[in-house]
Amino acid sequence: MSQPALHVVFGTGALGQRVAAEALTRGHRVRMASRSGRATVADGVELVAADATVVDATTEACAGATAVHFCAAPPYTHWPETYGAMQAGVLAGAAAADAVVVSAESIYMYGKVEGPITESTPYNPCSKKGEIRRRLTEGLLDAHAAGTVRTVSARAPDYYGPGAAATTVYGERVFPHALAGKAAEIFGKPDALHTWIYVDDFAKGMVTLAEREEAWGKAWHLPCPAPLTQRAFLDEVYRQAGHPTKIRAMPTWMTPILGWFLPIMRELAEMQYQWTDTYDFRHDAYDAAFGAEHTAHEHGIAQTLAWFRDQA
Repeated sequence: MSQPALHVVFGTGALGQRVAAEALTRGHRVRMASRSGRATVADGVELVAADATVVDATTEACAGATAVHFCAAPPYTHWPETYGAMQAGVLAGAAAADAVVVSAESIYMYGKVEGPITESTPYNPCSKKGEIRRRLTEGLLDAHAAGTVRTVSARAPDYYGPGAAATTVYGERVFPHALAGKAAEIFGKPDALHTWIYVDDFAKGMVTLAEREEAWGKAWHLPCPAPLTQRAFLDEVYRQAGHPTKIRAMPTWMTPILGWFLPIMRELAEMQYQWTDTYDFRHDAYDAAFGAEHTAHEHGIAQTLAWFRDQA
């Protein structure tokens, strides 16, 4: 009897952990790789140390893999010098194993968009990170077209959920504050429309794309609830937390000033348009091909608050 397929996950953060859990649920073997080789992983998951920028390391980590999930990302402040090398290393490791690479992607490459954002929306980055994201996704899909390695792009809006704390905008500055009855600290305009995805839905989409050969070589927007205002999302968070909604929105002019003292604020300043303009993420193509199932925010928020409550 043949062994179950092996899914290798680069990155042991919230998304990588949920991808591993989803792959296990579907009967696959799972190996997770991080630079240090130190992380808490689920029972049955193999953990290895592998620097994604080192081809020998990624080749060893990907040995025997059917699918490779690229969920790792450098800190915002190290994107220019590190992200491209990480993707190149993962692609080389997957190519050596003849595995498909599923890359977790943001939608920074589209820039400012008037109207719905779909897979056919032209790339028009308006930020340094958007330009880096454009080059990465073009390189990913070009590698597939050239026959170098099979790849697929899994794109999603901002995610939230259990385990997603410091690395997400709606993490430690929102859910713990709501539980404590303090004001949520947000960017942009409270009444601007925005789109979020629950981290488990991001993970399910990635594993589905790995399993479905007809998906490869393309970019897909993963299913999630319709956009709503930040205020409406926060109203639900605070309702479930048992406190009245309190919001502290940082003025857009303040972020660049703080960037003189805090490097992360300097990096976030150029992305504020996502929280001031309408962010209408659509996923009709994925819905038609693979199904439109996703988690309602009411449930996702409940699970996220429960996780943050346990951490406290």
